[in-house]
Amino acid sequence: MTDEAPAGPAPAPAKPAQPRNPLHGLTLEAIVTALADHYGWERLGELVPIRCFAIDPSVGSSLKFLRKTPWAREKVESLYLFMLREQRREQQQPQQQQPQPPQR
Repeated sequence: MTDEAPAGPAPAPAKPAQPRNPLHGLTLEAIVTALADHYGWERLGELVPIRCFAIDPSVGSSLKFLRKTPWAREKVESLYLFMLREQRREQQQPQQQQPQPPQR
């Protein structure tokens, strides 16, 4: 006899962290809300031409449609990533335009 505990099922491996994935940990609701706040529903309906953005738009109706329609969800996620890149560029531009002090 040994003092070892009986072998049970091994614990599930932890999911790998995704530090470089900006969509990791975000809900679809957060993505749609951020896009609607940034672009507005009218512009959002132009950028991603789907009815839930163009006709009587709401977060709820958008989520219902996007959860059932993978191609539309991909377009929305791509637009969200574009928006993040745009915001990063806007933040970096003022830093690059600051005048350098004259060197003596």
